[in-house]
Amino acid sequence: MRLVLAGCEYSGTTTLAHAIDVWLFDTMGARFPLIHDHYKVPHTSGHPDDTTAEERKQILALSPKLKEMTQRHSLYYHVQPGSFDGPDWLVIGLHIEDAVYGPLYFGYGGEGDRHDRKVVSMQVERAILRFATDVVLVHVKASADVIARRMREKPHDPALVRQRDIAKVLGLFEEACARSTFRHRITLDTSRASVAQTVGDFARKVEPFLTDTDRLRILTHRALKAG
Repeated sequence: MRLVLAGCEYSGTTTLAHAIDVWLFDTMGARFPLIHDHYKVPHTSGHPDDTTAEERKQILALSPKLKEMTQRHSLYYHVQPGSFDGPDWLVIGLHIEDAVYGPLYFGYGGEGDRHDRKVVSMQVERAILRFATDVVLVHVKASADVIARRMREKPHDPALVRQRDIAKVLGLFEEACARSTFRHRITLDTSRASVAQTVGDFARKVEPFLTDTDRLRILTHRALKAG
């Protein structure tokens, strides 16, 4: 199972990714080798991010040119052929987060720029689809009201999305996901659903996109549990 989870900060992408990892184990007896969750500046390292507070300050102090270069190199690094040797791969945000947040907050990747993120996104997806045509794009959504409430109750440090930008960011994610060339796509709304309910929704919606390997693992896992 190969997944890209993308959605506005506070929509629940990270929480959901780890819940899907548990579901994968319960359903197929497998785990994602890594959960790549390091595409939001200044969280750009580790699985998940392991930069220190001082390192995050240093990253935020970089020029737009250096931020752009660092993120672009990270994107290309994570879609090399070896990334898809196994049947399971999960990334949070990847090129879609970068295409939203780079132009909006960090001064790079805008329309007509040298490394326009609409163009870079297409390049990233072409690279992925050469080796993994089964990738499923999971657009994780929540209403603007819910995003604002989560932002107040459990603010991130450092925070990225500003409260006044919530509606705009939600719209940018809609556009970025709609532009995607991935054929397999599902949408999950976490506004009112619990994590367990959202995982159940995911399981139903992803079922048509399961690979033969996925289906065989499900049957094998059921047989082993029954035995």
